[in-house]
Amino acid sequence: MKLRRTPLAVAMVTAVVFVSAAPVQAHTGASSVVSGSARFEVLSPTLIRMEYAGDRRFEERPTFNAINRQFPRASFSKTQQNGLLIIKTGKLTLQYRLNSGPFSQDNLRVDLMAGPMAVTARPAWELVGSCDYDKLCEAETQRNVNGAIVADEHPGFTGRGYVAGLTRRNSTIAWTAKKVPAGKHSVQVRYANAVPSGEPQTMTVTAGDVTVPIPLAPTGGWDKRAVARVAVDLPAGAPAMSVKCTEVGRCGVDIDSVALTPVDAEYPTPADPAHAAANLGGWRRSLDEADGPRALYEGMLSRDGWYLLNDTETGIMQPNGSVAPRPKRTTDYQDGYFFGYGHDYRQGLRDLRDLTGPSVLLPRWTFGNWYSRYYAHSDADYRDEIVPAFRANKVPLDALVVDTDFKAPNKWNGWDWDPKYFPDPKGFFDWAHREGIKVSLNIHPSIATSDPRYAEVKAELDRDLRVGLCNLPEECRVFDLSNPAESTAYFNLHRKFEEQGLDVWWPDSCCDGSFARGEGISPDSVLNMQYAKRADDQGKRGFSWNRSGSGFGGYALTPAFPAGPWAEHRYTVDTSMDTTSTWELLSFASYYTIRRGNIGMPYESHDIGAHNYPENGNKLPEDMYARWVQFGTFQPLLRLHSNHGVRLPWDYAEQARASATKFLQLREALVPYTYSLARQAHDTGLPMTRGMYLNYPEHEDAYRFDRQYLYGDDVLVAPVTSPGTSDVRTKVWFPPGTWTDYFTGKRYTGPAVQEVTTDLSTMPVFLRGGGILPTRTDYVDHSGQRPLDQVTLDVATGGIGSFSLYEDAGDGHGYRNGEFGRTEIRYTEREGSATLTILPRVGTFPGAVPDRTWTVNFRNVAGPPQAVSVAGTSTPFTYDAPTRTLTVKLKAAAGAQTTLTTTPR
Repeated sequence: MKLRRTPLAVAMVTAVVFVSAAPVQAHTGASSVVSGSARFEVLSPTLIRMEYAGDRRFEERPTFNAINRQFPRASFSKTQQNGLLIIKTGKLTLQYRLNSGPFSQDNLRVDLMAGPMAVTARPAWELVGSCDYDKLCEAETQRNVNGAIVADEHPGFTGRGYVAGLTRRNSTIAWTAKKVPAGKHSVQVRYANAVPSGEPQTMTVTAGDVTVPIPLAPTGGWDKRAVARVAVDLPAGAPAMSVKCTEVGRCGVDIDSVALTPVDAEYPTPADPAHAAANLGGWRRSLDEADGPRALYEGMLSRDGWYLLNDTETGIMQPNGSVAPRPKRTTDYQDGYFFGYGHDYRQGLRDLRDLTGPSVLLPRWTFGNWYSRYYAHSDADYRDEIVPAFRANKVPLDALVVDTDFKAPNKWNGWDWDPKYFPDPKGFFDWAHREGIKVSLNIHPSIATSDPRYAEVKAELDRDLRVGLCNLPEECRVFDLSNPAESTAYFNLHRKFEEQGLDVWWPDSCCDGSFARGEGISPDSVLNMQYAKRADDQGKRGFSWNRSGSGFGGYALTPAFPAGPWAEHRYTVDTSMDTTSTWELLSFASYYTIRRGNIGMPYESHDIGAHNYPENGNKLPEDMYARWVQFGTFQPLLRLHSNHGVRLPWDYAEQARASATKFLQLREALVPYTYSLARQAHDTGLPMTRGMYLNYPEHEDAYRFDRQYLYGDDVLVAPVTSPGTSDVRTKVWFPPGTWTDYFTGKRYTGPAVQEVTTDLSTMPVFLRGGGILPTRTDYVDHSGQRPLDQVTLDVATGGIGSFSLYEDAGDGHGYRNGEFGRTEIRYTEREGSATLTILPRVGTFPGAVPDRTWTVNFRNVAGPPQAVSVAGTSTPFTYDAPTRTLTVKLKAAAGAQTTLTTTPR
């Protein structure tokens, strides 16, 4: 829905946060090496926990991130030589200088191979709001409060952005300087000042007990940075530091970074720029207001083969499902996980999954088509116009998202239905469910004082809530969602909607001023876990779809809280939110989904078509609309959405309409394949959209072509992100092997870069030689309309391959107890003949079909075969010469093996 920008309101104080009871394991102490105050736990050959406790009190409990340390025992050796502790796992060698204190780049190194390259890793142990003396401190990683926000609109910054919004009294960037010697020092600030008045701005610097003004002269543009400095005299130690606005109207600057240095020192350079450059990118809270590429925080995967996940400040996961702060310590403490996967990125993601827990397995219906629009739709609109149009135009529909206008008495945060739009809410849900459609409602975590239901909240708490920042004509109150009483009162407001039939909430935590607080857990995680747990307790597969990884607020690159985004995959479908539709944004959306996979997040939900269109808010250009829908077809989720704009096929002219209809039908047909990829993500940590480097790490083009991806291992997707309705050329990198165009049948051989030409009826999608793509054969209005008893297998010749078709009841918790089935499908070629084997389904579940009709399309076959047989018996076939496709239909029992063989002429 439309974003309302208000200042960030997140308090980080000691609290116990109650969350979903994730599966956690006690620590066993196996495979560990203790040397004084340092402990190293070899969890796998590529993953080592490194913990330093000056008081030698090591932490055995699971943390919010690291919920499992019970890995299979890993083989390793340990020796002491020349004052060094040396640990070798076969994949990496760790060296720590004995009795040398906390881990640093001076006393700790890890050697490993990243492909053919020998790498020496020297991980830096940086904490949020903490920075070493004479080091550059990125402003966006400090403790930014009172309206200070992180932005990245203006180029020329270091790190992931800069701090803006320093316009309120006491807007502050705060940090702790470490290892400061006694004497005179300089506080240095790198900033931009392009205020329209052209006047200097003035903030104050506090260093320990010293507070002095720091003038910030004009820089000539927001993309031009300068450095200002002031002198301070400090004793040795770790002083508290801050840059603060004390005079409103005189602080209009962007601050890129800060540093405490020797008095005449040059401004420091960013730490370890080579390692930062090697990182393959990861995340930001959202893409709100983005119209093109935006800066990202780091992900776990890096071309130099390693990453340190610093878990020092992450909260402790309690047996009752709560998260508590780490115990206070009076001595040095560090806790982190060194991932040394080299170029086996898939192993790195597997280690991350095993440490942090599996991603939520979403219900099957989520992988169909969603319709959403920020518009005052009524019950009658859905019943009489929208859904009938889907059915009449043969466009499947699985989910309706009702945005904020359904609410009363206030459209933003009312807690009842507006009878003008929904006179019979339960009747609306009942109708939607009869149509096979799930319903989601938008909600904002606040309530107006004038709302009649606020009396319920006040009576339950026996007090008022805090005043919020909702930009409403009346007073707004907000919740502390980490306070058990306020959280309970908040969710009690949801109950009536759930009892009427709601399927899933859309908790739109953008800009109300509600907050969550607690050391060692991100506010987004507090909210998203509570929604996931609530639905899970109701017997559903609980998940939240929302922004993720940081703190509430209307800004996309909010500060990185200690826990970060590393556990969000257990609860959340990440949502990029209110974007602006441009070709540049469409291209970046592909990049963004891939990078989210680098932090273990398999699911991304973009506004397909984007939220806004700058030229005309109502309608996209025909080609842009069609290409957005194509892109969404091969994404984890396809959710049509806009800010009052139109995003349905019949809103567009014939060519775009036909294209969108075709691809929305294909999206529904792909559900068996996409659902299988979701189960792969749950089991292995592999994302559904996979950067080319996951499978081809030693090919430079796998990194250079960073907008194309593998959808699973065998489907190559290169979204079209340039205008045109015909003869549109897209450069595609083809990895080694053969690749068959899914739409035209044309064959490509790699490694090579080729230009692929498409019109609006096609997009660059290719099957790897030997790859198998299962789709639903029969048209359905929604994914639950009929059992999956008709499946088409597109099999690309020119290689060997296999696929595991995963099935279960589609929702509920039965799959956790073994109620699911897998059907292995294998393809081989030998001396011109080809064999496809469909193995018996292993496992069963409610609704499993006893037999199935298979349509097998062998793609890129040179000519009709001499014969086709099933289990040695000749069977009919057809051959289409223009597309070089051999088609065979057969029926087989789910519990029997079926072997199909083609014999060449």
